[in-house]
Amino acid sequence: MKLIPAKPMATAILVLLSIFASPALAAETPPGFDSGNTAWMLMAAVLGLMMTVPGIAMFYGGMVRRKNMLSIAGQCFAICCLVSVVWMIVGYSLAFSGDNEYIGNLDLIFLAQLDLDQLRGSFPEVLYVVFQLGFGVVTAALITGAVADRIKFSAMLWFITLWTIVVYAPVVHWIWGGGFLKEEGVLDFAGGTIVHINAGVAGLVACLIVGKRKGYGTENMAPHNPLFSVIGVSLLWIGWFGFSAGSALAASRNAALAMLITQISAAAGGLTWMLYEWWILKKPSILGLVSGAVAGLVAITPAAGYVAPVGALAIGVFAGFSCCWACAWLKYSLGYDDALDVFGIHGVGGLLGAILTGVFALEEIGNAPGAIDGNIMQVWIQLEGVLAVGLWSALGTGVILYAIRIFTDLRVTEEEETEGLDYTQHGEMVGTDN
Repeated sequence: MKLIPAKPMATAILVLLSIFASPALAAETPPGFDSGNTAWMLMAAVLGLMMTVPGIAMFYGGMVRRKNMLSIAGQCFAICCLVSVVWMIVGYSLAFSGDNEYIGNLDLIFLAQLDLDQLRGSFPEVLYVVFQLGFGVVTAALITGAVADRIKFSAMLWFITLWTIVVYAPVVHWIWGGGFLKEEGVLDFAGGTIVHINAGVAGLVACLIVGKRKGYGTENMAPHNPLFSVIGVSLLWIGWFGFSAGSALAASRNAALAMLITQISAAAGGLTWMLYEWWILKKPSILGLVSGAVAGLVAITPAAGYVAPVGALAIGVFAGFSCCWACAWLKYSLGYDDALDVFGIHGVGGLLGAILTGVFALEEIGNAPGAIDGNIMQVWIQLEGVLAVGLWSALGTGVILYAIRIFTDLRVTEEEETEGLDYTQHGEMVGTDN
C-alpha cells in the first residue's frame, strides 16, 4: 500500500479540522464582538503592564543609590506578580461586581464565575480584567518610591497585599465600578484620582510612619545613574498611551484624541520643569526634564478624554511648575523624607489634574462640561472625589502599616541600611556603592 506523504497528510488533517471547527468557533463568538477593538485593547493592556516592569523599575532604580538599585527594581517586579494574584483572587471582584455604592461583592472571587463570553463593550471581559490589572500594579509600585532605601522587603509585600484589597479596590469601585463618586459625576478618564492621588497620599503617609533614611540631610543621596531614569521614563511615556488611549475602551476617535492630549501635556510638563529649574539653578538637569514629563503625564490622566489640546497644554504647564515646586521646596519645608518624590509628583500632580479636569472639560469632547463650558460645579465635584480618595488612602495606609508593625519591623536595621538593601535583603549586588 502506498502511504500518503506526511506533509500533505498533515495539511489535509488541518483543513478538515478547520472545516469542522469553524462553525463552533463562529457560534462561540458573542454578538457585538469587535476584533479590531479587541486587538487594540490587547495592545493597551500590554503597554500598561510595561509601565511597571521595566518602566517604574528603571525610573526608580536610577534614582536610588547603587546599593539599593536591585532592591527597588525587585520590589516592582514582585509587586507585579503579587498584585496579579491578589487581583485574580479578590481584587477584581471587589472593584467591579455588585451594585453597592462603596464596595463590590465576592461574586467573581477567583474569577471562577467569570463568563468567558461576556463582553465589556465590544471586547471580552477577560481582557478587561487584564487591562485593569495593569492599573493596580502601577499604583502599588509607585508607593515604593516614597519608602525606598529603608523598608523591609517582607513588610512591603504584606503592605501591598492588604492595601490593594482594603484601599485600592474600593476606590476603583467608587469611580469605575459604578459607586458613589461615579454617581456624583466625578470625572477620571484614566486614573488620575484612582491611581495617582491614591498612590501619592499613601506614599506620603508611608514615609512619615516608616521614618527618614539614615543620614537624610547630611549624606550624599544623589541618584546613582540618571540615565536609567531617562530610559525608565521613556518606557513609562510609551506605556502611558495604553492607559490613556486604552481607557476609551475602543480603537476610536476618542482613543486617538486621548493619545494626542497625553503627548501634549507630557511635553509641556517636561519643558516647564526644565525651564523653571534652568532659571532658578542656572542649569537644566536631565532628571528634572524627565520628572516634568512624568508630572505632565500624571496631571493629564484624569482629563485625557475630556479636554481639548489647548487644555492639555495648560494642564502640562501647571503640572510642570507645581510639581517642581513641591519637590524642590514643599518637601524640604515640611521635612518629610519622600525618597523619590511620590507625593510631590503623583500626589500634587494628581490633585492638580483632577481639579483642572473640572475646569477644562468640554461637552463636545467627553459629554462632560467643565467650568469653561459654564459648569462651575464640576470643579467642586472633582474636589469631592479628591477629598474622598485622599482621606480613605491616608486612613487605610496608616491603619495597615501600624497593624503590620505589631507583627514585624517595617524597616531594616541601621546596619542593614548602611550596607544596602540589595545585599542585606536579597544577598545580591549590582556593584559598589557610589
